[in-house]
Amino acid sequence: MKKIILLLLVLVTSVSCNAQKKFSAGALSQKLTAFDGATPTFGEILRKHKGKVTVIEVWASWCGDCTKAMPKLKNLQQQHPEADYVFISMDKADDKWRAGIAKHALAGDHYWANDEKMMKGAFGTSIDLDWIPRYIIIDSKGQVVTYRAIETDFEAMDQTLKTLQ
Repeated sequence: MKKIILLLLVLVTSVSCNAQKKFSAGALSQKLTAFDGATPTFGEILRKHKGKVTVIEVWASWCGDCTKAMPKLKNLQQQHPEADYVFISMDKADDKWRAGIAKHALAGDHYWANDEKMMKGAFGTSIDLDWIPRYIIIDSKGQVVTYRAIETDFEAMDQTLKTLQ
């Protein structure tokens, strides 16, 4: 019975969180700023993690829901250390982005959208960003398995990651 319930939960989550299975060419061509100042495209960032299950969090240091979700995210990282974690900040300023990473001790690769329009800027628009935090899970084959998860979807994300191990 537990397996049936688990399967139904994963199926419902996959329908509600997975309207999109791949990123548009526009999204892949968007340049982001890396912590070291480099400016890779989103596609280059994804290629860096090819062959690994990857969890992407789109967040901002000013976002209350993002900061409230950090303990759940850290728990997810502890439960799934085999996955790569990529953080993309929608902060307006470089110093706020860097301070947020330090404050929350976020372990993973860090990028900044570097767009004054934040969520409504070029990167946010290219991935249909309508809420943060936003979580995207990509399997080891590079397929998007969860495209639109939010801070209330951690149980479903945990189950998805378990199926990808």
